[in-house]
Amino acid sequence: MRIEQRNYWLTTADMPVSERRRTLPESADVAVIGAGFTGLSAALELGKRGARVEVFEGETIGWGASSRNGGMVLSGLKLGVRQLISRYGREKAAQMYAASVAAIDCVERIVREENIDCDFSRTGHLEVACKQKHFDRLVGEAEVIAREFDRQLRIVSKRDLASEIGSDIYYGAMVDEISAAVNPVRYVAGLARAALRAGASISECTRVGGIERASRKGSSGWNLSTGRGRLWARDVMVATSGYTGQATPSLQKKIVPIGSYIITTEVLPEALARELSPRNRMIFDSKNYLYYYRLTPDRRMLFGGRAAFFPETPDTIRRSTQILRQGLITVYRQLRDVPLAYVWGGTLDFAFDIMPHAGQMDGLYYALGYAGHGVAMATYLGQKIAQFICTGQDHNPYSKIPFPAAPLGLYNGNPWFLPLAGMYYKLLDWLD
Repeated sequence: MRIEQRNYWLTTADMPVSERRRTLPESADVAVIGAGFTGLSAALELGKRGARVEVFEGETIGWGASSRNGGMVLSGLKLGVRQLISRYGREKAAQMYAASVAAIDCVERIVREENIDCDFSRTGHLEVACKQKHFDRLVGEAEVIAREFDRQLRIVSKRDLASEIGSDIYYGAMVDEISAAVNPVRYVAGLARAALRAGASISECTRVGGIERASRKGSSGWNLSTGRGRLWARDVMVATSGYTGQATPSLQKKIVPIGSYIITTEVLPEALARELSPRNRMIFDSKNYLYYYRLTPDRRMLFGGRAAFFPETPDTIRRSTQILRQGLITVYRQLRDVPLAYVWGGTLDFAFDIMPHAGQMDGLYYALGYAGHGVAMATYLGQKIAQFICTGQDHNPYSKIPFPAAPLGLYNGNPWFLPLAGMYYKLLDWLD
């Protein structure tokens, strides 16, 4: 059977359609750039607080990583807790870890309050150890989380791993029961509908080309040049993640777009699906160059990873299909004869310190740098920045850490070094 080069999630839902011929108003309280999880979460909160909000999206609602991900709503950050403590100290590390937990609650609350039908479920996540050293590290992480953050995560030994996963290639695992699953397309579509109900306006296919300071009727603010005209806004929030571009050059130089690719199988028999993932966890492995996988609500195995570091093109998608297919069969020998149905790619946003960042830069508000943890964290930080805009009170721990640029200024937004980065992380996995 031929594999469709198409995002499987998009076959499960319809996106709301904005009024594409609507005339832009002369002004707004807040202009939000990007209609993904971050921007729509912010627009929803701003609208509920009475702000006049204009959301600009260069493509269509949820077009970027918000619709192309695995639908994993995860606790924690890309960096491990010991790295967080070593880099930022115990107090800040505790605040950031607590925020990652609160982010899942934030998603669940929005889903409930806005009645979003998106298959949200607290299935928990399973981090599987690819080597004995990795398992020992997971045991240490669980001990630190219990001691420093008062949260109990469960360690699963190799002999007990069959209760969690139908694969015998791993050395053990760690379980966090609070993580969740979601259909990301249904979720981002629901966020958009909720933002519209709250009074926000969304302009699709409307790229922001320039932002410059400007006063209007005695108030300071910004002029935005878009493909559909100009608009003045008192405040601007940038929510463009891995698609951050030349309209915000200071942010573009701090964010690296990295490709991530996903395949899904055909629908699996119920018994086979239960064998592969008995507890329906969100699963990812312990490598730097990792794989992540889960069952979809209709029992497909979704399997993703950094098969190619460059953002998606037809060529990288073709090559990634082969790499991910081989990875899938290595993990699950039971699937060697099961056909694939869909393959697609997307672009993640990594900062140079592999941390989320949100706050103000050059007067612009922003939230980005999720490094693969964006479903929960983007929702949470979008809401937090909206609250910051409305109240002037910043209760976001990620605004209080340094936001580094590339060493020696060797990066201007063109990620020429991605092949070297890919080789570096593969070497790390081999040496570890």
